[in-house]
Amino acid sequence: MPAEYRTWGAPPGIEIVDTLMRHLSTDYYAGWLTAAALHGAAHQAPQVFQVATSRDVRDRVVGRTRFRHRTRSHVTRVATLNWPTRSGTARVSTVETTLLDLATDVDAAGGLDNAATVLVELSENDAFHTDALVEMLGLFPAAAFRRLGWILENFGGAELDELAARVVPLTRTPSRLDPGRPQTGPLDDRWNIRLNADVEPDL
Repeated sequence: MPAEYRTWGAPPGIEIVDTLMRHLSTDYYAGWLTAAALHGAAHQAPQVFQVATSRDVRDRVVGRTRFRHRTRSHVTRVATLNWPTRSGTARVSTVETTLLDLATDVDAAGGLDNAATVLVELSENDAFHTDALVEMLGLFPAAAFRRLGWILENFGGAELDELAARVVPLTRTPSRLDPGRPQTGPLDDRWNIRLNADVEPDL
């Protein structure tokens, strides 16, 4: 163990996640706010190390890292990259996968306002390509694409005509801007999304 981490009891999560997941024999990637922070877009430092896994894995604490796992059925199909570490690499969601994960699981981002803040920051990353979002249609809920598109157009200045044209017809039922609140409020026809909450990103 590197000397600077001896008082921690273990290296940081990004340094050990690959070894841990191989020990548990599960496919994985580091995602949500953890990936956003690695991509330089986390508005607030994440309090836990968030990992997508191909099966149920018990949350655990290793040294100073609190691992929190969420099961994803498409762990091996969504876009990821090999993030360099001291001992090799770790699987980390791409900017586009991170955007869709956060748009799907708003609670994992600390609520809608914080999610919107991080989504806009991520969209400013030079590695972000809207075409890569379209390529992942079918791997995430329609609501995630609609929520993401609405936020990026209204707060990030993005123009996502192709994405809107592809995701609006997926289901006739409107999606909810805030998945934790009732299906009330005005309807945004462009994204077929019910504006059931006010959004105030910290930009």
